[in-house]
Amino acid sequence: MSLRHKVEVMTDQAPDADPDIAGKPTSASRTTLSHIMTHNDTNLLGTVHGGVIMKLVDDAAGAVAGRHSGGPAVTASMDEMAFLEPVRVGDLVHVKAQVNWTGRTSMEVGVRVLAERWNESTPATQVGSAYLVFAAVDADGKPRRVPPVVPETERDRRRCQEAQIRRTHRLARRRAIRELREKRAAEGFED
Repeated sequence: MSLRHKVEVMTDQAPDADPDIAGKPTSASRTTLSHIMTHNDTNLLGTVHGGVIMKLVDDAAGAVAGRHSGGPAVTASMDEMAFLEPVRVGDLVHVKAQVNWTGRTSMEVGVRVLAERWNESTPATQVGSAYLVFAAVDADGKPRRVPPVVPETERDRRRCQEAQIRRTHRLARRRAIRELREKRAAEGFED
């Protein structure tokens, strides 16, 4: 799937949802992926490399998107990845993901990353969070409809509302960049 096609898929709107597709509750696809961090996961500072955490985030989010959509889903964008605390060798990392919002063919997956010492009974600490947009695709890589997400709790409803705000900002940013590029091209600037 080309980047342009992924961006076009991201612009879908929930009001166009297919009424023939039954909604799925948030809990139907929610998942947790856990992994113990080893020396193979470290960066030059001796902490776990951010890319290792990002891969775990993408893996968990992809599993959730596939479960929710009932088939293949590809990463269209990573909206935000916040690293709150360093992760260390020996930490047991839990990556918790759920669908926050759905459009026609895309969905936002929210991810929380928690870490705890593998050999201690201390509570897990949130060390990161991310928001990813996935596009559901068929066997030919073409967009396919996804079921609407049905928030079950107040927290789920809040996450859905926040996801709609992020979507609005993504679309406004994309539109502003496109307009700027068109203006610069009209003025004779080549990028």
